[in-house]
Amino acid sequence: MDFALNVQQKRGYLHITVTGRNSAATVAAYLAQVVHECVTRDCRKVLVEERLDGPRLGISEIAELAAESSKEAMGTIQALAYVDVNAEDDSMQFAELVARNRLFPVRVFSSVSEAEVWIGGEKAKEQVH
Repeated sequence: MDFALNVQQKRGYLHITVTGRNSAATVAAYLAQVVHECVTRDCRKVLVEERLDGPRLGISEIAELAAESSKEAMGTIQALAYVDVNAEDDSMQFAELVARNRLFPVRVFSSVSEAEVWIGGEKAKEQVH
């Protein structure tokens, strides 16, 4: 396994920090594990804090991962706040757009504190448009 998850139960959501090597395979595997953690812990809201090392993924890989992972998580996750601490451009906003176009309730944030406010507050209970 090229990644590790640290799962913290917060009030009303899971805060999952993922560390490891950045690759499409790693991202796909950890996102599947995030869904598993939500099911196992009966929690439908999650904040993912990605801290992967290595070269950034290409835009086509990001689009494919966003489309596939949103399809797999649909119906399981009610709200997902996402923070990529190593983001260098707006590629994660593109991933958000791809997932939201598939009606998946995700928001990308530039900081964990912003994500915590959204996922822990009333805004996360609203339907994401």
